[in-house]
Amino acid sequence: MKYDSVLLVAFGGPTPGCCQQYDSDACPGEAYCFVKGIVGPAESQIERIKDISAHYIKLGGFSPFNELTFGQATALENTLRKRDVPLPVYAGFRHWNPYLKEVIAEMARKGHRKILGIIMAPHQSKVSWEWYQQTVKKGIDAIDGEKPSIDYLDPWYTHSGYVGAIAEIIKTASGDKLERAKLVFTAHAIPQAAANTSPYTQQFRKTGEAVAQEIGKSRFGLAYQSAVENSPIPWTQPDINDWIKAEKTKGVDTIVASPIGFLCDHVEVLYDLDIEAAETAAACGVDFIRVGTVGSHPKFIGMLADFVCEKFRS
Repeated sequence: MKYDSVLLVAFGGPTPGCCQQYDSDACPGEAYCFVKGIVGPAESQIERIKDISAHYIKLGGFSPFNELTFGQATALENTLRKRDVPLPVYAGFRHWNPYLKEVIAEMARKGHRKILGIIMAPHQSKVSWEWYQQTVKKGIDAIDGEKPSIDYLDPWYTHSGYVGAIAEIIKTASGDKLERAKLVFTAHAIPQAAANTSPYTQQFRKTGEAVAQEIGKSRFGLAYQSAVENSPIPWTQPDINDWIKAEKTKGVDTIVASPIGFLCDHVEVLYDLDIEAAETAAACGVDFIRVGTVGSHPKFIGMLADFVCEKFRS
């Protein structure tokens, strides 16, 4: 057997349960601890931590990211079983429980030695791919005794399964408004210096081009979201809010926004698009339709299953 297990490698989000960084009576809350774990404990970051964690608090204090990723893992495992490839599918996170290190240790205890990894990010940059792989390597290196090996699926940002899932979601959500609407695709902003040394922005554009062609839209926009505010360094542009304002000046009155850089509707989508971008559009008098992410769409999960089966049987 070439592989004996599959691991979804993802970012993670805060869920109920103390992170054990503080005494229980002094804990500032899961969202605060989660954001602090990402940006670091420096005194200069405290206001930024408070600002970002407030997004989570406004949406209930937690994130649906982990639950949605577990749902993707279950859907993939069930699809593989139907294809007579009964591999267990695990999910581990870089920034919250269950951490990748813990999940990899659990897999090793259960005897898994040949892991097929799936990085749950469609576009490649140091933050979205290399850091995940480094975290997985640290988890494997920490295991005593025989260590498992891991291979990864290749990028799939223009594959028909991913593109087809996005296209169906757009058509369903926008209905007869799609024909007259301006279509915009969004992805997470990254520092411009990182964009200059990775294929991230080019892959993002190619996904947008493929989806637009699939749904018959010759014109579309690309915008970024979730950039660090008041950053001393430049981030990829345009910001989605600035893009909406600019389109309004061109006479656009309906916008369909598809967050193709994200695989599930977690807080950065729910807050940055459903609240901030929607408020910007409303202030401009623009009808704003935010369509869903691929999540556990059958075409997306089927695509992952196709790749796993091919690797398993090759």
